[in-house]
Amino acid sequence: MDLPVAVQQALGESAAGVSLRDASQANAYQLLRMVLLTDGQENLQVICRKEDLIDLEQLNKELHRDYRLMKSRDQLRVRERAGLKALPALPSLTGWPTVIDDKVDRLESVALELGEQNLAMVMPAADFQSLTHKAARRSFAVDVSSIAVNLNEPGKDRDQLHSAIKKFTGLRIQQRLDDTLELPPLPETAQRIIHLRVNPNAVMGDLVDIVESDPSLAAQVVSWASSSFYAAAGQVKSVHDAVSRVLGFDLVMNLAMGLSLGRALKHPKDHPDGYVDYWQQAIWQAQSAGVLASMMPRDRRPLFGLAYLAGLLHNFGYLLLAQVFPPHFKLVCRSLEVNPDIDSSVTEHYLLGITREQMAAQLMENWGMPDEVTLAIRYQKNPGYDGPHNVYARLLWLGRQLLTQRGVALGAGQVVGDDVYDGLGLDRTRVEAQFDELVESKDSIMAMAGMMGQ
Repeated sequence: MDLPVAVQQALGESAAGVSLRDASQANAYQLLRMVLLTDGQENLQVICRKEDLIDLEQLNKELHRDYRLMKSRDQLRVRERAGLKALPALPSLTGWPTVIDDKVDRLESVALELGEQNLAMVMPAADFQSLTHKAARRSFAVDVSSIAVNLNEPGKDRDQLHSAIKKFTGLRIQQRLDDTLELPPLPETAQRIIHLRVNPNAVMGDLVDIVESDPSLAAQVVSWASSSFYAAAGQVKSVHDAVSRVLGFDLVMNLAMGLSLGRALKHPKDHPDGYVDYWQQAIWQAQSAGVLASMMPRDRRPLFGLAYLAGLLHNFGYLLLAQVFPPHFKLVCRSLEVNPDIDSSVTEHYLLGITREQMAAQLMENWGMPDEVTLAIRYQKNPGYDGPHNVYARLLWLGRQLLTQRGVALGAGQVVGDDVYDGLGLDRTRVEAQFDELVESKDSIMAMAGMMGQ
């Protein structure tokens, strides 16, 4: 394959020393990435090893600027001008000021992804240094393998949370978590639903009374049941109608729970560019958890309602981050933008010493939420979790990967092996087909998320 014209021009005489190979076969440590930044006055491109985490705060401190990821539409225009689907790490493609992480110069050779037919250009490090001799060298990227994210020891979550808060506020933390964080108590509606859930004599009328006691919640449940996603026959005129004829007792109970908790904390105005918003993520994960749960063998199938609720609340820690660490939430957002292929748990642990999953699970435990939901939230990033109620966590993990593979912007994805499907008793082909259908109903999902956020 001939190199694109723009790439040939950027390489110049160094093109002779370039070899092409499949990007998946290139040494992971040799792969480089180039990220386009701007502070509204000047553009900057930074280059580092692909798997390293860009510490944007450190870079901005060194440069005395406030760079953030360039808007996607502006990046698209840059690529179109170069006639490329993706920009390899070649500064002359834009001609902008460039900063290269100093670990790049320690490599013996480098690999630059083309984005064309999944190819990478491999060249000697000396050639790359010659091409980039005008670029500044700084230390701003972190080896992800050096960031130890605690996925397996929940007993340390409270200590890590207190340590993180102490680090960023200078306070000596002695009180209970819910006192320390000054979070609102469990909303009354959620309290009543929890009591209803454990009441063996509960009837539909009890749930209808709870929902109708909150006019906003009642309106949302009726709107939900009236949506095209459920294609209910005839008009849905009441909460009773929504429960009895369209949605069912279990689904309404968990929707009401998810809505009441989602409204307990303020939704931040800032958010990482390129990710779908809170309620969209909640609906995607809830629907995917429900789909997967319903496809499992009957003798191993988890409770649909709890799987759905775990999906609805899976990203509750995002709201907690914004409330507990308001000065630093911006740093988290900007870091997620420039490190899209690194899981948010790694970024958050590096910046704060705690992850959103740890925080949310701790609060859910304090609030007395079902263990199935609490543990699903805590271990949703750990496909190897084999502790109590592990099926719920594994459903969230698998659902995230399947949605991410289909273009739903939920963060970094991972490869799913056949062992994951086997462990859940799922047929991979059937699941893949079901998720293709789910993603095809994107407009309905967006409409449902819009109702939740009203």
